[in-house]
Amino acid sequence: QDFRHEVDLLVKLRHPNIVQFLGAVTKKPPLMLITEYLRGGDLHQFLKEKGALNASTAVNFALDIARGMAYLHNEPNVIIHRDLKPRNVLLVSANHLKVGDFGLSKLIKVKHAHDMYKLTGETGSYRYMAPEVFKHRKYDAKVDVFSFAMILYEMFEGCPPFTSCDAYEAAKNVAKGDRPLFRVKTYTPEIKT
Repeated sequence: QDFRHEVDLLVKLRHPNIVQFLGAVTKKPPLMLITEYLRGGDLHQFLKEKGALNASTAVNFALDIARGMAYLHNEPNVIIHRDLKPRNVLLVSANHLKVGDFGLSKLIKVKHAHDMYKLTGETGSYRYMAPEVFKHRKYDAKVDVFSFAMILYEMFEGCPPFTSCDAYEAAKNVAKGDRPLFRVKTYTPEIKT
């Protein structure tokens, strides 16, 4: 059922900043999704190797993610990714990204942009999770914006938010109102200006 849901979502997606779905094996196990191959790996590994990104690379990457997410959030068929994190952002090349892994995404037909939803079940990775998701409260596409902000933080800081604690504790801290500190001394001169 979940697999077929992901296939139904992927069939609809066509955008230069979204991983291209090519097909699926659905008749007998093992069930498989077939997507384009992106040899650049994921943003998590890239950030692990490179650390904090220079301003132009971070902005370029941010624009790629934002374009992909804007496409997903376009009415009347809003797709909430619900698990936006560096491991689910893939490198096409050293300067071009695509958003992928829609296993936890939710397609929602909306009547109004401000409609809210309470979605149950597994909803993403704690370190990048919005407070309302962690608290099992109603939410909308803004939860992806929160996750995007956590990715931006990591691109500029060179490490994930709240590295001093495990991912669950990080989400708990965010739910209490804590936000990661910016270590301005780590920024390049172009970011400081």
